[in-house]
Amino acid sequence: MTTTLPAVVHIVDDDEAHRQSLVFLLQTVGIQALTYPDAAGFLAEFDPAEPGVVIVDVRMPGLSGFQLQEALVEREYPAPVIFCSAHGDIPMSVRAMRRGAVDFLEKPYEPQRMLEVVQDQLREAERCFTTHAEQLRVRDRVASLTPREREVLRLVVDGLSSQLIARELGTSVKTVDVHRARIKAKTESESLGTLVRDVLHHGVAI
Repeated sequence: MTTTLPAVVHIVDDDEAHRQSLVFLLQTVGIQALTYPDAAGFLAEFDPAEPGVVIVDVRMPGLSGFQLQEALVEREYPAPVIFCSAHGDIPMSVRAMRRGAVDFLEKPYEPQRMLEVVQDQLREAERCFTTHAEQLRVRDRVASLTPREREVLRLVVDGLSSQLIARELGTSVKTVDVHRARIKAKTESESLGTLVRDVLHHGVAI
């Protein structure tokens, strides 16, 4: 079973007063928060191995909140993103949600609403991070295979027997069985069945 560190809240906003007031609010319920005056600073300092929730303003010097959101997607950091802005409107909110944001709160926010959203997303962050970490492990296991072994695994995932795989690849059943044994050993899988299940469950490309 995978264990993770408790998720941390990252507050990215060029308004220092807002950052500090939000930190104080979160501390009243024991939530740890880190602050950053701009998106570039956050991207340079945050630990991608640590689960987190990102609260970000839309308009900031340098990278905007939307650009930060895109950067996190590119880096495959599975953090829930909450937008909090004094310049919000419906089109902006829709844009954020379509790109994967979990909520869009307007400043001045209602403190209890903010706490409820953050607490919900901290739990979600830990779940998402655990799932993502497992996905990366499966991806690394598959990446350890040779091109031929990945080809065999792809056909196993498609449901083909050793006999059909041998016919498909123009080789012997014995050779296919050797590949299957090597795949199992290299990926440290209990069986090819469990590896196939993990590959399908996490949507890992072979």
